[in-house]
Amino acid sequence: MRRKTKKESLGAVLNFISEAGMLKRVERSGWSVLGIKNSESVADHSFRCVVIGYLLAQLEKISVYKVLLMTLFNDLQEARITDLHKMAQRYFDVQSAEEKAFYEQINVLPKKIKGELLDLHQEYKQQKSRESIVARDADILECLIQAKEYSEHGFSEAVKFMEKAPRFLKTKSAQGLWKLAKNVKLSDWWINLSPFKR
Repeated sequence: MRRKTKKESLGAVLNFISEAGMLKRVERSGWSVLGIKNSESVADHSFRCVVIGYLLAQLEKISVYKVLLMTLFNDLQEARITDLHKMAQRYFDVQSAEEKAFYEQINVLPKKIKGELLDLHQEYKQQKSRESIVARDADILECLIQAKEYSEHGFSEAVKFMEKAPRFLKTKSAQGLWKLAKNVKLSDWWINLSPFKR
């Protein structure tokens, strides 16, 4: 098999970067069920997952690097298959589609990059390492916080997203943050900065 030239390798990386940009235009579909228009994109969700992942990794005293990469690339396949809400997932083998899309996406990348992303993807799926558990907690916690924010902005049905998910949080840090988040008004941080605050 012919080895790729440097230009071809860089071209594959550039295509990968461009494809990742699609996530800025893919809406998280679950919120549409509630009638939320212009809801967050997959990229919006992924960004805050990474932030939460970093903070949880620090609080849990584990490898920040691995958690950041797991959270950053967790939803990459949605650039190709979009984000399917739970009702739609009843009719598709989503896990198989996600795997196929992910493998095709990373297959064109240089060997070292491809290997690292594949290893981390497998580790995340197996949910055995502390890093994979924290990365999953970051994903769940981000969804919970987003649902809380939507409920605070008048989408009362968003509380339904907050009923079952908390039981899947495994780390003490994520559980503690959710316990706090559900009992406060999440916009207080900026209201307290306002010069017009009462």
